[in-house]
This record gives sequence, structure tokens and C-alpha cells, in this order.
Amino acid sequence: MRIFTAALATETNTFSPICIDRRAFEASLYAPPGQHPETPTLCSAPITVGRRVCAEKGWELIEGTAAWADPAGLLNRAAYEGLRDEVLEQLKAAMPVDAVVLGLHGAMVAAGYEDTEGDILSRVREIVGPDIRIFAELDPHSHLTAKRFAAADVFVYFKEFPHTDFVDRAEDLWRIAVDTLEGRVNPVMSVFDCRMIDVFPTSRDPMRSFVDKLMQIEREDADILSISVIHGFMAGDVPEMGTKLLVVTNDNAAKGSALARELGMELFAKRGTFMMPQIDEKQAVSEALAATSWPVVIADMWDNPGGGTAGDATVLLEELLARGVTDAAIGTIWDPMAVQICMAAGEGAEIPLRFGAKSAPGTGNPVDGIVKVVRIVPNAEMRFGESFAPFGDSAHIVLDGIDIILNSTRAQSFDPTLFSVMGIEPTSKKILVIKSTNHFFASFSKIAAEIIYCAAGTPYPNNPAKTPYRRARKDIWPMIDDPHGLTQGAV
Repeated sequence: MRIFTAALATETNTFSPICIDRRAFEASLYAPPGQHPETPTLCSAPITVGRRVCAEKGWELIEGTAAWADPAGLLNRAAYEGLRDEVLEQLKAAMPVDAVVLGLHGAMVAAGYEDTEGDILSRVREIVGPDIRIFAELDPHSHLTAKRFAAADVFVYFKEFPHTDFVDRAEDLWRIAVDTLEGRVNPVMSVFDCRMIDVFPTSRDPMRSFVDKLMQIEREDADILSISVIHGFMAGDVPEMGTKLLVVTNDNAAKGSALARELGMELFAKRGTFMMPQIDEKQAVSEALAATSWPVVIADMWDNPGGGTAGDATVLLEELLARGVTDAAIGTIWDPMAVQICMAAGEGAEIPLRFGAKSAPGTGNPVDGIVKVVRIVPNAEMRFGESFAPFGDSAHIVLDGIDIILNSTRAQSFDPTLFSVMGIEPTSKKILVIKSTNHFFASFSKIAAEIIYCAAGTPYPNNPAKTPYRRARKDIWPMIDDPHGLTQGAV
């Protein structure tokens, strides 16, 4: 067998002011054919898992480019078309192939392309023809469009949020691919539109139990090859935004459709109950100060670079400073210019500095003060599961007794190594402020005495009922209360 594999992915918050071009991929991951590192990024696990699978099977794996950019705003059109065509030309050169296995995200939007993954997949289909199987792994914070559904044979999405299972789901994808190519199964996808948009952390019920149920069905029913919840991405203002339920069966579309509907309506029945309770910055700091065991982690949920924001909000920092709090650490505030100033000043310098809150309204105010530059780390990285996440040239500064990490590459707070690589021992602090909605939970929960979820400022459109969408559909919950017509008895 000859299998072609590649990855092209980013998550686009269409409300974010942080537009990106090819340089964003080069800063996060740009690996030409054969140069992908041994450890995968979030959306490139099909390549690293494929290396092992194909070696074991004696198959030829033909690697194309792998490119990933951290979540941001709109992708430059020329950058998208250039990276897309690079992969497509590699596929053409590899022909004939027996299958294509891709790593995608599912919420990428480029100028002129609302459905980039649909565009990529349909062009791949044109190249390989109707009979060659196309498999893809995707992030659940994405949009399942009719165009991409029609172009591919099998989609497998991460089940966990935080996304600790991206390697496991790549294993699932390759298992289905191998069984398909060796003639043991004939995968068929069925999808149900839940007609809703919500946030589904699997670190708590009811989503934890729901995902456990999906995995039990997969284990116990031989007809069911995979079940995925496409959460949807509420910061993507595109026409087919929303939550969907996808079932892949072994040649049993009717069973798949019935199960997708049953599970989708079960999910819909729990709408509005999945998110963790959130409090504002004043209450969050008060609760942290009242704690008797530490560290207390305050998650600045909505200034989350993992959702495409800048990550430069200062709302929580301003509250800590106003309350005279010390023995706290902030990780991170994105400000490349401030980092450059600190690097020029050097470790040990005390300098006047203005930093933060430059990107958009609702992120607080720039902070001014005399800071001490404690540590400079070029090309800093933190752990993220089996991989590493770069946060760029970074500076550890101290302002009025608060340790602050300034970074030059936007990244959410995945792991406590964010602090330790900058010379801050996270467990020695009473309060840790991080920027992440839920990906932090898997690692920070291991050291936190308490986790507080904070909605500080308005850097992210987190209330779909009030978000000023221009392109997204308006016929789903919570934009309307009863999109399935349940009160009229129509299901």
C-alpha cells in the first residue's frame, strides 16, 4: 500500500483582530516532507502514528508538508492558498496512492474561504478520484460542513476537552484505515445536526459521562467504528457553525443515522449544563485570597489564545495590583514589543515598562510601572501532553511583588512548565493566573489546591445569544429556545 499523509491546520476566531500569514505557521510548526519531528502537534498526529503503522505493515508512507499555526484571526488568502497548493502538488507527485490520511483542524477560515477544510478535501477528492479512501482527524471545536462531509470517507474527532487524546484518536483513525484497506470494514458516516452551540468540557459531568458512554458503545458494538461529537466553534462566524453528532459504522448507514440522532438529542437535552460556573475578576481574587491551601489557579477563561484571542488582557492583573496582592504569578501576557525591551535591558535591570491590553476593547488597560527583569528565555516552550508548545522569546518580570511572564508567541497556558522554564516555581505561589478555557486542566489540576474559572473582560465572544454574528445561522439554541420544535411535539 502507498499512503499519502499531510497536515494543515489552525483554528480561526473570526472576531479576533490577530490576522495571520505564513509566518504564524513557521513560528508554530512548518515541517516539509519527512521533516516532521517524532512528537506530534495537536493536528499532526496522523503523520507520527502513520509512520509506526506503515512500518509495521510494510506499507509506504509518503509524507507531505505538516503546518500548524496557533489559533488566531483570519488567515491571509495567499498564505492559505500557498500552503494548500504545496500539499496538493505533493499529493499529485505521489500518485497513484491507495489512501490519503490527513491532519486537519476544522475551524480554519481564510480570506475568501469560509470552508477551507471543505476546499482542501474536495480538491484532494478531485486528484485521487471517487474510489480512493480519504481519512482525516480533526479537532471537535470545528464546523462540519456538507462540502467536507461529501468529500471524505472517514472523520475521527478528538473526544476529550482538554484535548489529551489527539494521539489516541489518530490511532483510531489509522485502525479504521487499515481495516478498510485490508477489506474487513466498509466505513460509512452518518451525521445529526443538534441545532445548538455550547461548550463541552470533558473534565466534568455531564460531558464526562457522555463521552464515557460513547467509548463504551464503540467497544461493545462491532458495527460502530467511531463516534464523535463535533462541539462547534462559537467564535467562528460561518454559515454551518454548530454542534453535530457523527457516527461511523461498518456499512450500516441506517443504524448510524438512528444512533447519531439518539445521541444528538441526548446532548441537546443537556444544553446549557456543560460549562463550569464562572465568576468575575473581583470575586475570583476575593475567593483566591480567602483560600487556606495553595496554589489557587485562576483561569482567565476568555482571554484564551487557544480560542484565537491575543492573550494580552490585563483585567485580572489590574485587580491583583489594586488589591495589593503579592505571592502571585501571571502566565502569560502577550506583548512582543515589551519582550524586546526587556531583552535589550537584560536580566537584573529595573526599567519603566508599559505592557499588555493593546489588541482590542474589553481587555483592560495597559499596565505601567517600574519592573525588574528577572529572566529572559529565547524560544521558550512548555509541555503539552506528549508534545511541546512554543510561547516564543519571553521575559519574567516582577511588578509590585507579582511575577509576570511576557511572551512573544501567543499560546494558552497548557502546563505548569510554563512557569518553571521562566524560573518561577509554580507550587511556591499562592495564586497562579493562567489564560485557558479548559486545556490547562489536565496538568494544572495535579498541582492546584483549587481552580477558579473567571470571566474577566470581553476579549472573546462567549455568549452566542448576544454575539453579533453576520454569517452564522440563527436557527439554533441559544439564539432560539426550541430549534427542534419539541414544544409542538415534532422531534
